[in-house]
This record gives sequence, C-alpha cells and structure tokens, in this order.
Amino acid sequence: MSRLRDKRWFRWTTEALIVLVVVVGVHFYTTRGAVRGMAPAIQGVTLDGRPVALSQWRGRPVLVHFWATWCPVCKLEQGSIENLARSHAVITVATQSGDAAKVRAWLQAEGLQLPVLLDTDGSMAVAWGARGVPASFIIDGGGRIRFVEFGYTTEWGLRLRLWLASWS
Repeated sequence: MSRLRDKRWFRWTTEALIVLVVVVGVHFYTTRGAVRGMAPAIQGVTLDGRPVALSQWRGRPVLVHFWATWCPVCKLEQGSIENLARSHAVITVATQSGDAAKVRAWLQAEGLQLPVLLDTDGSMAVAWGARGVPASFIIDGGGRIRFVEFGYTTEWGLRLRLWLASWS
C-alpha cells in the first residue's frame, strides 16, 4: 500500500511541476515585450479633469492598468480595478477606445468611476510594451516596475502584488 501511495505522490508532484513550468513559461512569453526596471513617465488629465502623473505617488505602490472599451476581458476585470482604486493608487489608461465622450459614455453605461487617461493612438501602451489589453503594471514606491500581468488578473492577485511592492 505504501508503495502505491509513493507512486501516486510522485505522479502528482510531477504533474504539478509540469503545470507550474507551463504557467511560468506562458507568463514569461506573454510579457516578454513589457518594459522592466524604472517605469516610463505617464501623465495627463483624467476624464474628470484631474491632472495625474505617476511621479505624484512616489513612496507608495501604484497600479497602472491599460484597458479598452472593446475588450471583453477588460470588461470582466473593471469591477476589480474600480474596487482597487478605492484603496490604492491606480491609473487606468483607455487605449484605442475613442475620444473622451465615447469613453465617458462607456464608463457611465457600465456604472464605473475610474481615474482614466486617454491613449487614443496607443502610444502610451507602446511606450510600456503593452502589446495587448488588459495589461497591469505594479510600480513600487521607488518608481520601479515590480510585476507585469497581461490578460485577466484577479483583484486579490493585484492586491497581493501591490502589498508585495510596498515592501520593496
């Protein structure tokens, strides 16, 4: 019986390691073009008229989140991003989503209140290496990119990364 249990344990451990290697490999592949190190400057005026710059949050972690109105995955994630914005520094960037009126209308239809910068031509996303959306960058208090996630990310996953970035 013990030998059977040992074989089963070995098989489960091997399978878990294979899954882990695949997940880590996919993560590195999808984020391969993302900017690393010091975060590029990002600044502008939000849709509600407030000036915002990444530099205003020196000393505390910030989430920079690229999204689009036409992205179904982004839509799934927006409630989580809004919840994070209530308790953490968050800059969202609506990339290639139309003009201010169109993005405002979309936010209103979705019932969202987010600090949104417009990136009508996608140049901000390119500067950050965000080849697709959603793309989330966690910046530590020193202005360094600590975590990059492309695709859907849970609220708790982002909260954990923000917490870890606060210890950097």
